[in-house]
Amino acid sequence: MKRTPVLTFAIHATSRGFGYVVFEGPFTVHDWGTVVARGEKNAVCLRKLDSMLERYLPEALLLEASGKGSSLRSERIARLYQAIASLAVARSIDVSIYPFKDVQAAFRDVGARSRQEIAEAVARHVVALSHRVPKPRRPWDSEHRRMAVFCAAALVLTHFRFGASRLFDDLAA
Repeated sequence: MKRTPVLTFAIHATSRGFGYVVFEGPFTVHDWGTVVARGEKNAVCLRKLDSMLERYLPEALLLEASGKGSSLRSERIARLYQAIASLAVARSIDVSIYPFKDVQAAFRDVGARSRQEIAEAVARHVVALSHRVPKPRRPWDSEHRRMAVFCAAALVLTHFRFGASRLFDDLAA
């Protein structure tokens, strides 16, 4: 009997759409990419995400916190994240939300604090993504669209790092 892989899906929304990664466990990247949305961006993103969730059937969906005080994300992206979480819950997919400070804490031991440093650390861990790290941006440049993939991958690695430590904490209790 063929084993169905347990997949974890992470999304990082941008002003142009979203980047995503799908992991099988903490070490194997299953798929990744970016989605560009034109027109009614939230509706387009939700339609594309819905078909992806149907295709991958992930066990968990990960998002970066977007509420007031947790990030500088726009109101549109905060609404998109709420709709994404609702869509995942309706499909019986576990949703985990991590503030960026948790991502930074997960990568602190390897000396990565900024998004660029975290992306470079992700690339060292996930060989399949290593040649896709965007160059550091200059202050006048907008963020490269591939950075969203690395932000999503950092969420997955944060999830496995903190999830594993919580598992061991529960075992000790």
